[in-house]
Amino acid sequence: MTSPAQTTDSDSRPHIPVLLAEVVQALAPQDGDVMVDGTFGAGGYSLALLDRARIHVFGIDRDPSAIAAGRRLPQAADGRLNVIEGRYGDMDLLLPQAGITRVDGIALDIGVSSMQIDQAERGFSFAKDGPLDMRMEQSGPSAADVVNTASEAELADIIYHLGEEKYARRVARAIVAARLDTPFTRTLQLANVIRGAVRKSGDGIDPSTRTFQALRIHVNDELGELERGLEAAERLLAPGGRLAVVTFHSLEDRVVKTFLKKRSGDMPAPSRHLPAQAAGPAPTFSLISRKATAPSDAECRANPRARSAKLRAALRTDAAPWVAGGAA
Repeated sequence: MTSPAQTTDSDSRPHIPVLLAEVVQALAPQDGDVMVDGTFGAGGYSLALLDRARIHVFGIDRDPSAIAAGRRLPQAADGRLNVIEGRYGDMDLLLPQAGITRVDGIALDIGVSSMQIDQAERGFSFAKDGPLDMRMEQSGPSAADVVNTASEAELADIIYHLGEEKYARRVARAIVAARLDTPFTRTLQLANVIRGAVRKSGDGIDPSTRTFQALRIHVNDELGELERGLEAAERLLAPGGRLAVVTFHSLEDRVVKTFLKKRSGDMPAPSRHLPAQAAGPAPTFSLISRKATAPSDAECRANPRARSAKLRAALRTDAAPWVAGGAA
């Protein structure tokens, strides 16, 4: 049987889940477990987990196209896979509606999926012409709305902080100047303006890369969703439950790393010169590994999109979830 993770788009590019074996190993599914694939996408992690043990998986995705495809899978028909439309940041609200209040494992694959990038009509790619959209949920303000209405200062701030683009002001200035003549509606229209403002770097990365990343993260509030998702996972995981998070750039990884270090109590001790402080809330996670897991050279050769990926995994303790100012 061919899974969605193995199907191809019009460009015949396979949709390959990154660090798949490592994610499955970190979650260690056992018969009878209930697990969540919070970023269902093409279902690659879900199907691999279902193949490993007789478990039940709840797949969550904010993209209606992913939900429609997932509901056609045989695993959905036989009752072992339930696909839910929504945001993984709300998983602790969505799962109780299906009668589930505790789960044994959660997988999160952060960012845009290869399917979304490869479909020109979704507007995520600077390499293909399509509508300047970038909305995962296919609703709400689009990337075109942002570049056509945000002030130059707002655009520069978005591009600098979310794209880590050192020429953010130059790019923002070029966008504002160009939209005076013609509003932005297409991806290549924007990409060409950026390419005219920023020279190609020595590493061969397209000058549009960082700005497109910034707009996508902004339009979909991806970092805010990641923070909400990690907190939701803390509330939903049963003691002994496992969390595995795959990220693709430093902004995402920093959020995950900081969250898990704090929640595992792996933070620097305060200076002995400072006043003594009361003990904080009990750790809610223990790290499976202190270092992030990177893909092998072989995986990077087979799937170039894996090159920047990192996996961080942790085990849920029996401590109460943290809330503002302390434990619940």
